Amino acid sequence: MTDIHATEPATDPRGDTPSHGIPFREAVRVWARVAALSFGGPAGQIAVMHRIIVEEKRWIGETRFLHALNYCMLLPGPEAQQLAIYIGWLLHKTRGGLVAGILFVLPGVATIMALSWIYAIFGNVGAVQALFFGLKAAVLAVVLEAVVRVGKRALKNNVMVALAAAAFLALFLFHAPFPLVILGAAVIGYFGGRAKKASFLAGNGHGKVGGNQVADAETALGEGIPAHARPPLSWSLKMGGVFLVLWLTPVLALLAVFGPGNVFSDIAVFFSKMAVVTFGGAYAVLAYVAQQAVDTYRWLKPGEMLDGLGMAETTPGPLIMVTQFVGFMGAYRAPGTLNPLLAGTLGGLLTTWVTFTPCFLWIFLGAPYIETLRSNRALSAALGAITAAVVGVILNLAVWFALHVLFGELHQVRGFGMTVDVPVLSSVNMASLVLTLGALLAVFRFKIGMIPVLAACSILGMLFGVATGSV
Repeated sequence: MTDIHATEPATDPRGDTPSHGIPFREAVRVWARVAALSFGGPAGQIAVMHRIIVEEKRWIGETRFLHALNYCMLLPGPEAQQLAIYIGWLLHKTRGGLVAGILFVLPGVATIMALSWIYAIFGNVGAVQALFFGLKAAVLAVVLEAVVRVGKRALKNNVMVALAAAAFLALFLFHAPFPLVILGAAVIGYFGGRAKKASFLAGNGHGKVGGNQVADAETALGEGIPAHARPPLSWSLKMGGVFLVLWLTPVLALLAVFGPGNVFSDIAVFFSKMAVVTFGGAYAVLAYVAQQAVDTYRWLKPGEMLDGLGMAETTPGPLIMVTQFVGFMGAYRAPGTLNPLLAGTLGGLLTTWVTFTPCFLWIFLGAPYIETLRSNRALSAALGAITAAVVGVILNLAVWFALHVLFGELHQVRGFGMTVDVPVLSSVNMASLVLTLGALLAVFRFKIGMIPVLAACSILGMLFGVATGSV
């Protein structure tokens, strides 16, 4: 086998190439490529990273990749972006993590912002409505597929199934706060792990990611840990402090200037809280975001959350980027003295800032201590319990979306402390039902990929609009 370390000089006169032989300039190009190809939610994005970083470039090996991924699974926020930050940091220190993390979200920021402008300006145009009518059916199928995919990985025994069921019922029947559901699952898993209960120690995580197994010894980084990956505690505290200030300064400034109740203050505080509790990926928290954005803050109408999710599914970058659309529309509809589009742009960028800046904090603060976390049996059990609860959370999201996609009218039934949204059967949208069934058939029966399903449903939605005269 060719010695990968011999293909490039160990040092560079300008300091561009570290000892492992990977020039920083090349890493920037590769991370830009990863970002441009990061479609399909976290599973697709992680697969793209694995194919390029592990299989093609052989910069790190399979074991190290999964090691980093399992650590990111412990963290709140988008695990795929955090994985990019971690690997970038591992290869090129702080600047590597910054470049990898920023590039990972940059295409999504630009495209979601452009689509938000189009939606705000032309949202009532028949062609736009027909396009998103088709997207909603496909998105529902994608979310249901996520329930099945995560369930197969997480529900390894009856205890995990019970946790998923309890999470679903707590959210669907009792509208329990999402953070409380996740915290409850984590506590149960933690103590189950400490008690060495077999049901909580069955293993978790993603398992094998790619088709080709690449040993760490065969890669540029090798098996050893780079010196910069073992910084002193002072470095971690310094970096943590810097990103904590970057994250919270705009939040505190908005609260000081405008006070609570202002749309920008509400956006900053709400999505900062989301950055702390979004365990389990975007699907797990979207139902809570949707309910708060629609019912509490009145930033969106129910169908508009699905429109935003359709945008995020069809653009590169983390799925949680849908929050930028939520922030945009919230500020657009309550602009104060600002131009609505300017207010929407500022609201969207503020949302993105408080959603993604904490990701750098978690990685730079905690990555050097990943080995300690990985070997902790109780923490691993807590992660497994959270992942099981996430199945119930995503199922709640799927049901919430289905009710609003398929039925034009819902009424609430209350009793015994429960509040249930019950559809009015006569309000069923037959066209949406047919499209949804077709999307489900394509995803589950014929295993067609997400992007073709989204594209086909969008086209069919447009054709339906033409046929009914709404376009």
